[in-house]
Amino acid sequence: MVDAIRRAAAARHRDEAGVFTAMVAVLATALFLLVGVVVDGGRAIAAHEQATAEAEQAARAGADALSRPSLHTGPIVPDASAGVAAAEAYMVQAGHPGITSVSGNMVNVRVSSYPVPTTLMGLLGFSALSVGGQGSAQAVTRYGR
Repeated sequence: MVDAIRRAAAARHRDEAGVFTAMVAVLATALFLLVGVVVDGGRAIAAHEQATAEAEQAARAGADALSRPSLHTGPIVPDASAGVAAAEAYMVQAGHPGITSVSGNMVNVRVSSYPVPTTLMGLLGFSALSVGGQGSAQAVTRYGR
């Protein structure tokens, strides 16, 4: 009877051999994935914020160029081509080109999506994450008109 109990316990012990190793491997992989998402996701969020800031600054440059003479004297007379040229020149200088549109005295800018290289997620096949940004600015006169 004692031998039967020992044999049953030994058989159960053999059935569980390697379970701990498999569990550690699964948990290590999950932890690695989580760290990859945090590191590379944080880098992508920072790049998106930078692209949005560039778009907003380009829109401000475009709004400033819409009608420089009328900004101090009275009603705005928009010069859309000057606004677009100023915004696009800013984006080229910043290194991320985009699309600019003017509607009345409002300048809208979208920085085109560009790739942000990944580090840890690159090991899983994600070599880059695509980010972009947008912003707008309104030209106003000295008196808010």
